[in-house]
Amino acid sequence: MHTDSSKDTALSSWWRKGVLLALAIGFTIEIMVAFYSYKNAPPIPEKIVNQEGNAIITKTNILNGQKIFLKYGLMENGSIWGHGAYLGPDFSAQYLHELGQDTRQLIARSQFSNDFNKLQPTEQQTVATEATKLLKTNRYDPAQSTLTFSTEEIYSFKQQIKYWQNYFSDEIENGGLQKKFISDEKELFDLTSFFAWTAWASIANRPGENYSYTNNFPYDPELGNKPTSETVLWSALSLITLLTGTALVLFVFGKFDYLGWKGSGEHIHPQMLPGVSSPTQRAIIKYFVAAALLFLVQVLVGGATAHFRADPGSFYGFDLTTIFPSNILRTWHLQSAIFWIATSFVAGGLLLGQALGENEPRGQIPAIHVLFGALAFVVIGSLLGELAGIHQKLGDLWFWFGHQGWEYLDLGRGWQILLAIGLIGWVILLLRSVMPALLDENRREISTLFLLGALAIPVFYLPAFFFGSTTNYTIVDNWRFWIIHLWVEGFFELFVTIMVAVIFFRLGMVTRKTAVRVIYLDAILFLGSGIVGTGHHWYFSGQTNLNMSLSALFSAMEVVPLTLLTLDAWDFIKLTRSQCSVCGEQINIPHKWAFYFLMAVGFWNFVGAGICGFLINLPIISYFEVGTLLTPNHGHLALMGVFGMEALALMVLTFRQVLSDAQWAGPERFIRISFWGLNIGLALMAIGSLFPGGVLQFFDVLQHGYWHARSLEYLGKSLTRTIEWARMPGDVIFIVAGVVPMVIAAVMTYFRMKASTLTKQPS
Repeated sequence: MHTDSSKDTALSSWWRKGVLLALAIGFTIEIMVAFYSYKNAPPIPEKIVNQEGNAIITKTNILNGQKIFLKYGLMENGSIWGHGAYLGPDFSAQYLHELGQDTRQLIARSQFSNDFNKLQPTEQQTVATEATKLLKTNRYDPAQSTLTFSTEEIYSFKQQIKYWQNYFSDEIENGGLQKKFISDEKELFDLTSFFAWTAWASIANRPGENYSYTNNFPYDPELGNKPTSETVLWSALSLITLLTGTALVLFVFGKFDYLGWKGSGEHIHPQMLPGVSSPTQRAIIKYFVAAALLFLVQVLVGGATAHFRADPGSFYGFDLTTIFPSNILRTWHLQSAIFWIATSFVAGGLLLGQALGENEPRGQIPAIHVLFGALAFVVIGSLLGELAGIHQKLGDLWFWFGHQGWEYLDLGRGWQILLAIGLIGWVILLLRSVMPALLDENRREISTLFLLGALAIPVFYLPAFFFGSTTNYTIVDNWRFWIIHLWVEGFFELFVTIMVAVIFFRLGMVTRKTAVRVIYLDAILFLGSGIVGTGHHWYFSGQTNLNMSLSALFSAMEVVPLTLLTLDAWDFIKLTRSQCSVCGEQINIPHKWAFYFLMAVGFWNFVGAGICGFLINLPIISYFEVGTLLTPNHGHLALMGVFGMEALALMVLTFRQVLSDAQWAGPERFIRISFWGLNIGLALMAIGSLFPGGVLQFFDVLQHGYWHARSLEYLGKSLTRTIEWARMPGDVIFIVAGVVPMVIAAVMTYFRMKASTLTKQPS
């Protein structure tokens, strides 16, 4: 049994105060930014009128257009203000580019009686200057809630209804959507109205300022949309906070050499013994089998989605768009990733809750079965609902049970509610398991942190309910990234740390004091910078410079805790030492492959979240980069490399736990193959395609403007398509040598466990 000395039980109260201070400061700033997002979001006028005051577009048209944008899953095709998918254009940037062309053409014909392209350079410059001045002028009247469009803007709006009708007609031109995807004239009018509003907010100066509501995003130098001075200033100042934060943390780590995964004079021995499993541990194996199968679904639809970028016209001779257009495949790719990782975390939490409490509450196993059924219902129901929603089979229920339309939050609102209820039920099951540990002084603090970390997951999912299909886009993006960044990269990241600490504690690799101290330290470092750092997603989505200044400073410091992973690397490895430093007794750490996956978490956290994340976080870089392939380069390495590898570590840990040494030999062979296949495949995916493709696309933004780098003109270039095809070797290795062996190991473990009679783990 694990024994804690009296010395081990003492931990300074300043650790707890530090976490509370980080939470207080972070959420005070974040709530303030949320308040200003409501106050300063680009206004949606009651009506857009011509020079004579006649209404051309109404607020109802704009909001209905946003609903159409969502109902048809267009955020999984293209993007608005850089946020969304990469198969189609950035709709706001493309509309703005077409608007600029139409405006210059009408002015040229009016002043010089000639087409713009036929004018002399000096004449073109005169026309371009006047066009920029015209579009930059903000003619919104807040008292009347009326926006006046110029003759040029009205002409372009009418022309672009035809432009977008053509876009949605051809599956090659639109990145793999269905033929004649949107053909209804009323829907096209409303959708174009929404695009027109987003483009207006991108170019018209915010009242009292010399830059637009989106801080002059997207980059379109021909229209005077260039980086603001503030974008450059806060990028430079954020480097100061990065260097200051790094120096301070390294100083502290140097002074207090016990920080991190270190321990001295600790009497520790394993308590989770393989082959000696509990009923809870055996009951959750089906969760991991389901997670492995979802993982396989995710990578298969992900490969098909990537194919639409390389060859949008066909899928090896088959036309997938009639049933599985690209937007539903990308939806499933994102949703299944979230589902299989979350399922693994739910199961891992149940495993570690039982290990902490050393308790099997009455009725716990039936409750675990019920929770599994509920999660399966939500997963299958929401995925099928999204397919039905994309095909417009649900009528007015599309928002509730179909495809809600917001990237990463695509599942219908009804499914979201059921998911939140399921997560609350999961926390109740954890509480039942951990209750004995809460009454034990030696285990109380780490068990309390474990429960609080789990409780944060359903609690911080609540912002997903703070908006609807007609909420102002800026406000939606504020709450949406509370989920994408704060929920996932903040509190899921913290729960990962807690689970790793619990694993090491129960495996006898660190003492309770070391485990708890690491949890507090990571909470201070990750949440201290990460809460406010969420705002780096809002630089150009209608927020003010207040957000940019604060977010840039804090977001830069998000790299600091990730650099500490390099300091902890050797300590991480030394945890597998062969004997106890106190009694000299040999220590056997049998969960070798689970430990390897945890080391992969550390590596990809530094590379994917640290290097590739910081690469795109500075405002001046994000201004040109957001929505290019450098974004999924960071996303793939961070989501799969960190959360995916952690989920697999929990999976492998549980597989080993329920099998005897003889039974383990078979699955272990496939897990070994899977480990190397996943890591090599992920690296090749980035090195061979995502990173070089992102750099070239970034360069094209600098050369031609953001609209061009997101257009078919660029995506259809032979070099661009070649780089897309270069992703295939990494994808094939990842799927065939990485995911498939893990699925085999999962199924093999399940049937071997069912066929055996394992003894109950002693308490």
